[in-house]
Amino acid sequence: MTKLIIQIPAYNEELTLAKTISELPRQIEGVDSIEFLVIDDGSSDKTSKIAKECGVEHVVVLDKNYGLAKAFLTGIKRALELDADIIVNTDADNQYDASYIKDLIAPILAKKADIVIGSRPISRIKDFSVIKKFLQKLGSKVVRLFSFTDVEDAPSGFRAMSALAAREINIYDNFTYTLEMIIQSKVKGLRIVSVPVEVNEALRPSRLFKNYIQYSVRSMFTIIRMFIVYRPFRFFALLAGILFLLGLFIGIRFMLFYFTGHGAGHIQSLILAAVFLIISFQTLLLAVISDLLAINRRLLENIKNKVE
Repeated sequence: MTKLIIQIPAYNEELTLAKTISELPRQIEGVDSIEFLVIDDGSSDKTSKIAKECGVEHVVVLDKNYGLAKAFLTGIKRALELDADIIVNTDADNQYDASYIKDLIAPILAKKADIVIGSRPISRIKDFSVIKKFLQKLGSKVVRLFSFTDVEDAPSGFRAMSALAAREINIYDNFTYTLEMIIQSKVKGLRIVSVPVEVNEALRPSRLFKNYIQYSVRSMFTIIRMFIVYRPFRFFALLAGILFLLGLFIGIRFMLFYFTGHGAGHIQSLILAAVFLIISFQTLLLAVISDLLAINRRLLENIKNKVE
């Protein structure tokens, strides 16, 4: 028996939720049962009531608005409690074409992937401005660079995951789950692939960010933070290497002046070189300590997963 749960994080979506639910599939080949789960993220409107009226089997109501990442994780936890074999996440504003859910879960059903991300045709989306299209593509390239994956549309919230992958995911970022989930999945050895999907006409503007600058800055900080969390040794070792090369370059420069009889006027270079080299060594020690902490965190996560 294969059970699919389609979860929808929602915040004040009384105007769009009914349409979103109406387009979700109730039957998919290879799936024995499909159930819907709406996570009401502290809405002040009739989101929960509409979800129940539309026949949603499971509605989780949070006591306040925690944000998208918290709502997403709450849904994952509840879906696992309901014995879901596959979990699909989609947006409450009907952004994604629900007919592609069968394509999302196909690689999981075929045991070829643990996580599948719907790749939107960014260049053809009329509702996206030129700036937004550029930032979406740039963001995906940066995530691919940091995560060592080939995910085509990193910010896409239209994604499916197996129960195994869902148990492994632990989101720490409060802004969004999309970027961290990709970086974390690669580190944990989960198989992640992309499949092309289509989108519907926008029913409302995005609420995740107020402007493109805010989105870009927060996303960049999220990527750097996740790289430090999940690849600490590589990050700090790279930083240590850069500092070492700077110190070495300045030190060689001083030595050249010294052996040519002009060292007296460049003593500051010697001091600066020593500072860079000392900081480089300290950063390398930090890399080792951070790596040990990362190993400890992974062990704690494994214990947590086994207990649950």
